[in-house]
Amino acid sequence: MTVQLRTLSLDAMTKPQAPQYEALSLTRNGKTAQITLNGMIYTLTITRAGKLILTK
Repeated sequence: MTVQLRTLSLDAMTKPQAPQYEALSLTRNGKTAQITLNGMIYTLTITRAGKLILTK
């Protein structure tokens, strides 16, 4: 049996992870949420298939 080990570079170990959010929390268990960036409003939608769509 062969075991493969993954090694991380020093940069990967010290780089902070991006914030992670649960989509249903953002939508308050609904289907859509509005997100703003630089004064623009974007809509995050959860589809019936469970996919995410971000539209302007």
